Amino acid sequence: MADDIIVKDSNGSQLHDGDSVMLIKDLKVKGTSETLKRGTLVKGIRLTDNPGEIEYNTKQVKGLVLKTEFLKKA
Repeated sequence: MADDIIVKDSNGSQLHDGDSVMLIKDLKVKGTSETLKRGTLVKGIRLTDNPGEIEYNTKQVKGLVLKTEFLKKA
């Protein structure tokens, strides 16, 4: 059941749909020349079926998936 999945950030804080998170590491976006810088605030995340990943949209890339090990709750 997808309702039983608990998603946690790198510090162990539980994440929910719509939360804001901050990147703790520079991340290159595959397929583009874009790099997401450490300290970037990501607003309005969506949880996926995988407890180690979240999804969000940028102006350039829709449906970007990030691993929760590189995030902390803002």
